[in-house]
Amino acid sequence: MNFSIAARDQHARAGVLVLRHGAVKTPVFMPVGTYGAVKAMTPEELRASGTQMILSNTFHLMLRPGESLIQRSGGLHRFMHWDGPVLTDSGGFQVFSLASMRKIEEEGVHFNSPLDGSKIFLTPERAIAVQHALNSDVVMAFDECTPYPATRNDAEISMQRSMRWAQRCKSAHMGSTNALFGIIQGGIYADLRRQSIDILTDIGFDGYAIGGLAVGETAQERLYILDELTHHIPDSSPRYLMGVGFPQDIVEAVARGVDMFDCVIPTRHARNGHIFISSGLLRIRNAKYACDEKPLDPACACYTCSHYSRAYLRHLERCGEILWSRLATLHNLHYYQNLMQSAREAIIAGCFDDFRTEFYIKTKKIPPLREHAQ
Repeated sequence: MNFSIAARDQHARAGVLVLRHGAVKTPVFMPVGTYGAVKAMTPEELRASGTQMILSNTFHLMLRPGESLIQRSGGLHRFMHWDGPVLTDSGGFQVFSLASMRKIEEEGVHFNSPLDGSKIFLTPERAIAVQHALNSDVVMAFDECTPYPATRNDAEISMQRSMRWAQRCKSAHMGSTNALFGIIQGGIYADLRRQSIDILTDIGFDGYAIGGLAVGETAQERLYILDELTHHIPDSSPRYLMGVGFPQDIVEAVARGVDMFDCVIPTRHARNGHIFISSGLLRIRNAKYACDEKPLDPACACYTCSHYSRAYLRHLERCGEILWSRLATLHNLHYYQNLMQSAREAIIAGCFDDFRTEFYIKTKKIPPLREHAQ
């Protein structure tokens, strides 16, 4: 892995992340392909949307179809017919999302499979081994995603355990040419987050992810943590904010020096009839669109907006047609990738503040307090 910064505008950065399966221009948004597929999209359609890199999930691929089958098929890229970079989450988020089905101990996490209830034991070493079998470009350390709310004591215990697991992940990763990212934890406690960064940088990782956010905390709490953290993360390393988020969340995180993002929001919202357009959020189920011949977004050049009206798309959604999911997902991903490209161009041109202001004017949203952008 190689990461270089091409331009800066205050804290915002435009960079290039070079991985085995290609170069990625940052800031970058990675659509989520949990099972090795971004729902409703072919790899060719992802490329057409501007997608450079995708995320898949270690835990779920380990259960279905199993990492051995994927490895025999030539790795995840060949298995899913995607020739660009892939980042794999380690399964740490499932420690959070499957809380009722797991038990944490120092060695690892015991799960009851969400598929059939069978027993699963996931350790840092096992998480790394599965990702090696998948042959992902970016391997994530196995961590405990701290829930919200959490007391300071609970957040510290969780963070320290994740740091011990991070060291085990680094040892298990030795000899691999894939990139390995450590994950910063500590809840909403800035001092614990800084301790986490210090421990991770002492271990040494190729990149650093901010985990344990977008799990229920307020936007103000999230911005506070980002304000406190980003300038402590090594400047020469890519910074990845996991599981975020809405367009305004991404714009604010880019302003604070974050380089990488992933989230299910654009794809999940598309399937549920929520469309991101340049003027905000369009809910296609609203009756006012029943006879509307305009495209979803007159300012958008995606395939969906170039060929179909709101009336037709609303008809598809109301009838439960699969074509709706495909066309809506294609548009939302195009919107997100265009947002990232526009942010990058603004950073390079030295006018990111103007880009941010224009974004809030167009979407009619209220920007956060300015002190959070320092």
